Amino acid sequence: MPKLCGEAFWRETLRSAHYVVAPMVDQSELAWRLLSRRHGAQLCYTPMLHAQVFLRDANYRRENLYGEACPEDRPLIVQFCANDPEVFVQAALLAQDYCDAIDLNLGCPQMIAKRGHYGAFLQEEWDLLQKMILLANEKLSVPITCKIRVFPEIDKTVKYAQMLEKAGCQLLTVHGRTKEQKGPLAGVASWEHIQAVRKAVNIPVFANGNIQCLSDVEECIRKTGVHGVMSAEGNLHNPALFEGRNPLVWEMAEEYLEIVQKYPCPLSYVRAHLFKLWHHTLQVYQQLREELAKVKTLEGIVDVNRELKLRCQEEIANQKEGEKPKEGLPFFHWICQPYIRPGPKERCKENGASGTEKLVRGKRALEEEEGGNSELLSKNKQKKKLRNPNKSFDPSLKPKYAKCDQCGNPKGNKCVFNMCRGCCKKRAFKETADCPGHGLLFKTKYEKSLSWQSSQRVIQNPELSQQGDVDVGETAVLKEAGDS
Repeated sequence: MPKLCGEAFWRETLRSAHYVVAPMVDQSELAWRLLSRRHGAQLCYTPMLHAQVFLRDANYRRENLYGEACPEDRPLIVQFCANDPEVFVQAALLAQDYCDAIDLNLGCPQMIAKRGHYGAFLQEEWDLLQKMILLANEKLSVPITCKIRVFPEIDKTVKYAQMLEKAGCQLLTVHGRTKEQKGPLAGVASWEHIQAVRKAVNIPVFANGNIQCLSDVEECIRKTGVHGVMSAEGNLHNPALFEGRNPLVWEMAEEYLEIVQKYPCPLSYVRAHLFKLWHHTLQVYQQLREELAKVKTLEGIVDVNRELKLRCQEEIANQKEGEKPKEGLPFFHWICQPYIRPGPKERCKENGASGTEKLVRGKRALEEEEGGNSELLSKNKQKKKLRNPNKSFDPSLKPKYAKCDQCGNPKGNKCVFNMCRGCCKKRAFKETADCPGHGLLFKTKYEKSLSWQSSQRVIQNPELSQQGDVDVGETAVLKEAGDS
């Protein structure tokens, strides 16, 4: 039976899905997908999987896809990051029997994607992408889909989408941000770009970006004409988003933890989900935030969740009539609701900086007074400062190191060659020399080797022991002569 394409694929295989849970690294695992499906999600993606690792590592395949069968977890699309056509297709062939489509990640903007040369950092390499999708479309028994980010120019974005469609992509998810728009610089996603792509291609299009509640989903579909809407951050903070509800946080947390008992996943995934669900409450109960960060078992996480629930119920019982949510939240902190990520200006205002001072300074920057000078310190540096109040992070006060004679890196203080360890090792090996400062003993080991060879020669030829004072070098020569 030929595989379905385009609109037919979306209607029949994906069951005309409108509400989609995004692929999220370590966050769209089976337990979370099942929770989301119970509360309105019609289609889910796996976390982004690394094609090369998936191909070579059986444990990776088992942990991420080949685990316990779950018929409720369909329709399902498996997403891979890859930059080699053969590797991508071979990994997809191993996954195709466990899903309804294979997605190529062309949208990840993170530094790890830049270092690995995948995700959004392939969006200029159209020849490579064509080869990957053409080969996948030819070899796979399930459709190939793509998730992309936009270019600043609408025209270029449209041509990009049309190229992917022509190569064989059967469904396109468009995140309306560029690869530079991430973290505190994310800004607002451009639905205008998404609308232009939807009008220019003949395959189904999903929209991604600016989705915090069900009304956003409906507005996005109305304005862009897309077939469905994908949510990531909004879903993590409120898994009932697609139901149009804002439930109590502990209801969602308890239900998720029950699913995890049946379909286990790494503890780090569970902890990260609870940090998202309880985000606003953990700003109030900082001590429990610390406990959640340190807990080592699932039972411990359940206990922290129970304590958070009790704290919130006590707060509700003591609530005064007419009291309103604090911190500008639309609901009280114990209710699932969006988290609006502050932009750089808002962060600087939170940190006490003026609108013109260091607007783009780090995501977690906080202001600290030290020696009368204002300095922005990360949270890690602040923790170090608490442990050692006299510690300074001023680069000008760092100790100056003598440089290696060979490469310019800091040299070892006791190195006999005045070099760093790497250069010292090369020279000591070449010259059969020792450097006690770096613990390199090539000469000593060589002499021990000659001594051992000498002793072996004497054992094999006892008459040599009668020759008197035969030095190590002469013994070695005798051995070599005897061997010849």
